[in-house]
Amino acid sequence: MRDRTESFRAYEYAAFILAAFAVMLLCVCVGSVRVRAADALAVIWGSIWNLPLPEGVSRPIIMSVRLPRVLCVALSGASLSLCGAAMQGLLRNPLADGSTMGVSAGASLGAVIALAFGVTIPGLPFAGAMTMAMLFAFLSLLAILSLAYRLDRSLSTNTILLIGVVFSMFAHSIISLISAFAGERIKTILFWTMGSLAGSTYANALALLCALVVCGAAILPSARELNAFAIGEDNARTIGVNVRRVKLAILVSVSALIGVCVSVGGTIGFVGLVTPHITRMLVGPNHRRLLPASAFGGAVFLMLTDLLARIIIRPLELPIGVVTSLIGSIAFIYIFAKTRPVR
Repeated sequence: MRDRTESFRAYEYAAFILAAFAVMLLCVCVGSVRVRAADALAVIWGSIWNLPLPEGVSRPIIMSVRLPRVLCVALSGASLSLCGAAMQGLLRNPLADGSTMGVSAGASLGAVIALAFGVTIPGLPFAGAMTMAMLFAFLSLLAILSLAYRLDRSLSTNTILLIGVVFSMFAHSIISLISAFAGERIKTILFWTMGSLAGSTYANALALLCALVVCGAAILPSARELNAFAIGEDNARTIGVNVRRVKLAILVSVSALIGVCVSVGGTIGFVGLVTPHITRMLVGPNHRRLLPASAFGGAVFLMLTDLLARIIIRPLELPIGVVTSLIGSIAFIYIFAKTRPVR
């Protein structure tokens, strides 16, 4: 009989959902204009059901500016954190995530090419950047892992990280070169590369939600296989795991999900590194618990980070990618020091 502790119980899901909604409500209420929680809930509920709204409450601020942004932030955080947890399990490397391995840089390169050269899909205004970001994210991941395997067949942590850093530098140099010839689009590209979800729309939120549902449906059922990867690919193969199929499904899903997130919010680094590490300390290494916990934790982490970026120097606003990079770089050094073997 399956051990019930392998997966979340109902009350644990309820606790995570309540925490996420509480932080979401906080982020909707706090800003340059403060709104009471009761008023914010009344506006959201009344807008959904077309009910009369309380006086003195600005509906456009909540429904047109803050709510779509908070939804996009939460979905981006959940997606990036889920990708980080899956990649760490697949590669048996607690330092693996889209930013440290260069996947986010590859996705950024694809999106910048689309922005600079006007790559679009008729009828879908941001689908060109999204498609290019997804394609380049997948190609970047394949290139990094292939080169790492040629240099070091054991795919050690140091080799993957070194190649990821080198590839990121290469991708950012190409981005800088393209930006130099981007003309009037240089401001858009520069602000976008720093990461920001300001001006997000419900269409962006819908795209992120669809990507999270589709790719999450491929990643979450692979929790058992990721647990088997912890004892090595050869051992996982001997107990019946189709290693090639699982790796391909996870890599494609992770690349697509990171590409969608980058196309909507730009380069937001280190979320997939920090949040899975924190949730692993809370719920343990079992991926049946770690993957959903990382998704909820990533949503909460990025919403709080976005709130900090909005209020720390208000009325001005910091790009969210700058804040996550500051936090993530410190966490990266800490995790690297903790995981480094003692000699």
